[in-house]
Amino acid sequence: MKAGGFSGGWAWLRVPFFLFAALAGWAQGLQSGQQVFRAACAACHGFDGRGADRSTVGFETPLPDFSDCNFASREAAVDWRAIVRGGGPARGFSRIMPAFGEALSREQIEKVVDYLRGFCTDRAWPRGELNLPRPLVTSKAFPEDETVLTTSVNAKGSPAVTSEVVYERRLSAADQVEVALPFRFANPPQGKWAGGVGDLALGYKRMLFHSSRRGSIVSLSGEAILPIGSQTRGFGKGVTVLEGFLTYGQLLPSESFFQFQGGLEAPTHTDDAPRAVFWRSVVGRTFLQGGDGRAFSPMVELLADREFETGAKVLWDVVPQFQVTLSARQHIRANLGVRIPVNQSAGRPVQIMFYLLWDRFDGGLTQGW
Repeated sequence: MKAGGFSGGWAWLRVPFFLFAALAGWAQGLQSGQQVFRAACAACHGFDGRGADRSTVGFETPLPDFSDCNFASREAAVDWRAIVRGGGPARGFSRIMPAFGEALSREQIEKVVDYLRGFCTDRAWPRGELNLPRPLVTSKAFPEDETVLTTSVNAKGSPAVTSEVVYERRLSAADQVEVALPFRFANPPQGKWAGGVGDLALGYKRMLFHSSRRGSIVSLSGEAILPIGSQTRGFGKGVTVLEGFLTYGQLLPSESFFQFQGGLEAPTHTDDAPRAVFWRSVVGRTFLQGGDGRAFSPMVELLADREFETGAKVLWDVVPQFQVTLSARQHIRANLGVRIPVNQSAGRPVQIMFYLLWDRFDGGLTQGW
């Protein structure tokens, strides 16, 4: 949620009286979210939520447009409440956005946040509550603008390090494109360390359904995995693979959540690689420091893959993990976990997995700390 910056030494003296009247206690008698917004917020943000004129507010920094659904729908209500309660610094924004925690009650803050989020009237945009924490392996249903660097290190078995850069770009309320490129360094038995790129994946995601009331979101995705990695060195499959999968996210009570991904891998030449199905599920819970501060999300993934070959068995893995927000703005996150084979463990290593995630829409890498 972008609150803007501050660029006038004494410009704050020109902020209209109603803003400071709210801070002084006038807002205590206001009942509805609209009343609170008009008394405490409209002086800067405008009665229509699009931002007041620069000559009125007395500073040049652009104000957010709450009617812009691309902006207003992305963050969960807890992030909006954090900024209203603690001011811009609560999420790594400018001090020009004052704190109302002493002037407004918790109920008033909840009402005014509900009101200002209502300026976005296009219901095609899913609310930020449905943007669940990203697991290490399972894909999310929520369309995003994220860059993620994931690294896996073999802790048991043949030494190898695999990193993958994923670039996601949201195109609309429901659509997203994705590019993923892995890099691998391995030391095979009786060999020496070698490295190279893996197979390039190009993907497209389409959100099919979302409901804030039900706490549900469903998306359909397709990927083409192009064989640019060396098959002889174990960096690629040597054949183009087409993937289709469904992703589902569900909010549960007490800040818990469930996610699911299921799909099919279809090589263009089955003589070179078999078809396979996979399904993945995630259960977790998010804890917020102080009620709206740093987020901690322990999760457990259960992964299953089965090739369409005679005698093939389902391969099961479990991945306990822990995600944490690093920046005050919560747009830089890290996740650490361990991928452990549950069955058929011969030749399948235990892996330590880690990622760094950057939500580009919320700011640059150096912003919001």
